[in-house]
Amino acid sequence: MKKSNFFFKNLNNINRSINILLEKNLNKLNFENLRNLLVNNKIILTFVALFVILISYLLLPTFYNQSDLSKGLKRELMNKLNLNFSFSNNLNYNFFPRPHFVTTQASIFVKDKEISKIKKIKIFISIKNLISLKKIELKDVILENANFNINKQNYNFFSKLLDNNFIFGDLKIKNSNIFFRDKNQEVLFIDKIIDMKYFFDNNELKNIIIANNEIFNIPHEIEIFKDKKQKKLYSKLKLNYFKLQIESELNYNDNLLKGKSDFIHNKIKSTALYEFNKIFFKYKIFDKLDNREFFYRGKLNFKPFYSTIEGEVEKINLKHLFGQNALISQLLKTELLNNRNIDFKLNILANYVLNNSVFKNINITSKIQEGLIDMDETKFQWKDFAEFKLSDSLIYVKDGELVLDGKIKIDIKKFKEIYKFLLTPKNYRNKIKQIDFNFTYNFDQKIAKLNDVKIDGNINQNLDKILNSVILKESVIQNKIYIKNLLNDAIKSYAG
Repeated sequence: MKKSNFFFKNLNNINRSINILLEKNLNKLNFENLRNLLVNNKIILTFVALFVILISYLLLPTFYNQSDLSKGLKRELMNKLNLNFSFSNNLNYNFFPRPHFVTTQASIFVKDKEISKIKKIKIFISIKNLISLKKIELKDVILENANFNINKQNYNFFSKLLDNNFIFGDLKIKNSNIFFRDKNQEVLFIDKIIDMKYFFDNNELKNIIIANNEIFNIPHEIEIFKDKKQKKLYSKLKLNYFKLQIESELNYNDNLLKGKSDFIHNKIKSTALYEFNKIFFKYKIFDKLDNREFFYRGKLNFKPFYSTIEGEVEKINLKHLFGQNALISQLLKTELLNNRNIDFKLNILANYVLNNSVFKNINITSKIQEGLIDMDETKFQWKDFAEFKLSDSLIYVKDGELVLDGKIKIDIKKFKEIYKFLLTPKNYRNKIKQIDFNFTYNFDQKIAKLNDVKIDGNINQNLDKILNSVILKESVIQNKIYIKNLLNDAIKSYAG
């Protein structure tokens, strides 16, 4: 009984409290407060109504007929990009973050030939005119995981896209591949597209391509745009791996295309002039167009495929060719030149070696055939004292380092002058006509190993021990002293 009375007592207290609270608030509920409440509700209801209308408007494309929608989008893609797309009627619509359609397993055709397979396409549309399918406007188009097949018939596919009007929106290509194929449809190499974008620059009023790609595991950045009036194509290529930047200008007004490129490598600038057509590619390279110090010319033939380079220079800087960070050294280390399809010959003539006047009449000869790179027939002179000639040589990469193997033949012209230059004691000055030896030179470590040394046809094993490891120094003066001492030790050992 006590518990029951306690319950009712508390219930009465709660009722009393509620009545007091209602009395206070009802006294405040006058006409002005009621009007404000109604006004606020109208604002909220207006916002809710507008939101519902907006969502309903954005959802209108979901009611389009799939077949008509597919035809309409293909037609718009052809009008905007001049590309013949093929995809199924299965188009998914999303309005977040912007209205767009998504389709999978699509293709692009050029002259009735499939040039690309695409796993996913996103087609963004304008928020205007969603009521009518006929009035839909295309905005951005994104191609993802596409594979493009490029050959000599469609090699200009990507540059021709610049002729379209990108004021309507951008074309983006992501995580895709470009397969460059020969006439037998064999893949020559693959250029991986990380991110490529076609867009209209409102400030400069022109279409531009910017791309981050990767070829032979070497990343590169490229920017391209066209001047339609002058019929010129401009490009900028950055190869940060080689610390190289190439800015080019191509005139495509005639059947014979002509261009100019500026190369900047480690703050060293050179210029190339070139011309080409479907049969050949010819070029000339200068360090400067006026007061030039070196000059190279070459030709690349496509039918049949082979390439030649010839160069003339007063003083050759060997560090630019075979230094640890030199462009050619880095290119050789990639091993992309070790290709059986490459037939290449190089011949560079120089009067002297830079910072080393004792060597002259340098004739550097190299070739790439059957995937092998050699420097056979390379010749140079040591003053008027001797002539050097390389044979049975091979350039290769071992443990990430560039190595040259081969044989050297030295014809001694003035042995007495050599002894004077080396300050060799007179009792060791035997007559020598010819020296032959095998060698291995590591360009990265600057270490040469000589073996099987023959003097006038006779092998001396003591010479092999002395010349087994020749370690070049950084300083030219240190090298001169080091080589003189080393050669004198070898001469003394040979003379007994």
